[in-house]
This record gives sequence, structure tokens and C-alpha cells, in this order.
Amino acid sequence: MVRISDETRRNNETAIRQVMERLLAGDVPSGGKCDIKTLATQAGVARTGFYPKKNRDGSPRPGPYQHLAEEFERRLTELRETGVIPDPRAAQIERLKEQVSGLKERLAARDAQVDGLTDFRERALSQIAAQRMEIERLRDVLAAPSNVRALPNSSKASAPYGSCS
Repeated sequence: MVRISDETRRNNETAIRQVMERLLAGDVPSGGKCDIKTLATQAGVARTGFYPKKNRDGSPRPGPYQHLAEEFERRLTELRETGVIPDPRAAQIERLKEQVSGLKERLAARDAQVDGLTDFRERALSQIAAQRMEIERLRDVLAAPSNVRALPNSSKASAPYGSCS
């Protein structure tokens, strides 16, 4: 196990804090995220230093930069709770999720509208078919010998949409 000097640890902590500020400000490198892995990579330190260790006897001890990882996660959580998402990729994902949700609602409304129009069309066609059958029945009654007589045609009046004959 290699021990680092106090000066190296201070320099690493300074580098980590600088990178932490950049990441939390939204300056996330391409291909990276606003997370511990990117923090460690950008600061040039091993990621394992951010996590707890075990002594030889099995008792836990904090990693050399664990307090910085906890501070980073705490500040990241605070930003997210206020609605700020420092990671542009995560912000894009959230924006796209909201957009998909809106589109699903619009699609459901459109489907309901199409269903309503389909029902209306079926009712209209059914009514037209019933009216046609009634017209044919009345023509048959008129053509057969019975006491039903046709109304006289008026030469002055015209049907607004043409005759039914």
C-alpha cells in the first residue's frame, strides 16, 4: 500500500475541489457525466480514494478523499432539488422525458378523437342506410295498388340539394 505525502494530498484535494466547482457549474466534459468517476478522472486521482477502506483487522476507515465525495454528492443533490441539473446530458434526458410524456398525452387525445369520429361515421352511415331503405319502401308502396297517393309536384319549389328520385 502506497502512502501519499501531506503535500500531495493537499494538491490533490485542491485539484478535486477545482474540478468539483467546474462540474457543479455545468462544465461537464464531452463523454463524461456529473459524477464521482468524472470528478476523479478530471482531477487526476484514483477513484478508489473517494470510497471507504478497510484496515487489516477489518475495521472501516474513510478513504482519503471520501469527505470530498460526500460534499460533491450533497451539493449535487441540493442542486437537483432546486431544479438545476448541472449535467447537460441529464438535463436533455429530463427534457426529452417531459416531451415524450406530452406527446403521449397528445396521442391519447388524438386516439380518443379518432374513436369519436369513427363512431359518428358509423352512426351516420347507419342512418343513411335506414333512410334509403325507408325511401325504397315508400316507393314500393307508391308503385303498388293501394290507397296511398303521391303528392303533386310543385314546379316552383326545388329541393335544396336535388331530388331523391
